[in-house]
Amino acid sequence: MCDTAGSVEPVPVAAVSEETEPRLTIPLEPVDGIVITTLIDNVTDMLAVNQGPAIRPFIGDARRRPSAVFEDDWTREGLIAEHGFAALITVTAGGSTHRLLFDAGLSPDGLVSNMRALGVDLGSIEAIVLSHGHSDHTAGLDGFIRAVGRTSLPVMIHPEFWSRRRLVIPGHDPVELPTTSRSALEGAGFTIIEDRQPSFLFGGSVLITGEVDRTSGFEPGFPPQQALRGGRWEPDPLVLDDQALIVHVRGKGLVVLTGCGHAGVVNITRYARRLTGVSQVHAVVGGFHLGGPLFEPLIPQVCAELERLSPAVLVPAHCTGWAAQRALAERFPAAYIPNAVGTRLEL
Repeated sequence: MCDTAGSVEPVPVAAVSEETEPRLTIPLEPVDGIVITTLIDNVTDMLAVNQGPAIRPFIGDARRRPSAVFEDDWTREGLIAEHGFAALITVTAGGSTHRLLFDAGLSPDGLVSNMRALGVDLGSIEAIVLSHGHSDHTAGLDGFIRAVGRTSLPVMIHPEFWSRRRLVIPGHDPVELPTTSRSALEGAGFTIIEDRQPSFLFGGSVLITGEVDRTSGFEPGFPPQQALRGGRWEPDPLVLDDQALIVHVRGKGLVVLTGCGHAGVVNITRYARRLTGVSQVHAVVGGFHLGGPLFEPLIPQVCAELERLSPAVLVPAHCTGWAAQRALAERFPAAYIPNAVGTRLEL
């Protein structure tokens, strides 16, 4: 288990079905609260209104920057939306506050630009968790490294994070995906922590799932994906490096944060309950990967399973897709909250 910037001791977890209790329950320490601030998402909306636990950035608070095209030589700095995801996680427990970065977005400079625009202190980050190896969740590390310089921050990943991958879509040539460089991250001073098993941060108050059990039977992973293994491209649909973050908010239940949710949002949420032994799901936030013709047919079943899990707060983001957003909004009118860059969820 990893305590702040310490080493990681893997926590063994038995593979179980949804109907079976795990042989070992991980004792996740309850926290007083968690704030999830969206640093990168596909949507920005400076006119979005506060909604329940979601606090929106106010346009009047946006930082000024020089601009010669205006009378007084200034304008307000906007927030950047892009096809990617990143979030600042602030956890409060027992009078202590800890901050970590979950994912880093698509472009080299979008993450840092938005962090500065939102007034986030880059030096306050104590750890980085990367949900998986796709570049729309990792590329912003480029700008982060240039902004903070050499750092020994722990970076928590699954061993298959480094896999060289491509997409094979009928009617198109294969599209190779950028692969994060191990030597670049190590050269920046990061402490790379690879684990397939669940791991703790911050004295057992934040749990990283590691590899997620696939129990739903209908969530297919990412069928178009291949990985280069032994010099040959092979099918790699499961995206085994896809991991999520779990926090137990005292008196409310589990908060589950996904990146893309390639493991399946139902699989991930079920797994969070089995790992922790906590049945109440307070919030599910992040990418649900239900966009496009391969995944939209899954929407009714995902909605039905989420209804059984009964989250009080549902914030689908990034790769969830418009059809799924609409369906989730209709099915969960009290729980659903649309996300946007700069949204602060106080859970």
